[in-house]
Amino acid sequence: MSLVTIATVVEGHGEVAALPVLLRRMAAEIAPTLWVEVPLPYRVGRQAVIRPGGLERVLGAVAEQAGAGVVVLLDADDDCPATLGPELAQRARRARPDLPVAPILANREFEAWFLAAAPSLGGHRGLAADLDRPAEAERPRDCKGWLSAHRTDGRAYKPVSDQAALAAVFDLSMARAHSRSFDKLWRTLAELLAGEGA
Repeated sequence: MSLVTIATVVEGHGEVAALPVLLRRMAAEIAPTLWVEVPLPYRVGRQAVIRPGGLERVLGAVAEQAGAGVVVLLDADDDCPATLGPELAQRARRARPDLPVAPILANREFEAWFLAAAPSLGGHRGLAADLDRPAEAERPRDCKGWLSAHRTDGRAYKPVSDQAALAAVFDLSMARAHSRSFDKLWRTLAELLAGEGA
């Protein structure tokens, strides 16, 4: 089994724990003959990444860890992922042509991927047992609020305590089928791992 390292950049505290869990789960399905290591993500504010020179500085900070490449995960918020994502990819290619960099914009936020697979999260982390998926998982602006509203334990969803736990159990196939941005992450990870002999 070959060892592959993927560096990551995230904006939120919850993603620091959640993204490595998610990428390892995905890699186990995409490339079961590879052992994928995801070091602790480099966390930096969204605006610090997208402003001129920001992404370029971040890539310099994580380049040493980036065996197979770098996944830069940001929430799209109100930006169009189909516009901002390619812009960031072009900047990354100019700054580091030697390094595979995959900017991923979760539309609108990481938690939209949970909404896309909501039925698979029923009964986890205080969520109602019979969750239905919203008609358009990537449309709600406040996915964290949606998760809080669908808890039955009276607690609010907290990314730092809940995000990694939900990332460990949500149905990946269901999320791909109902979230274009999650499917983009899946396809991008597959491309990075293919370069490593997956």
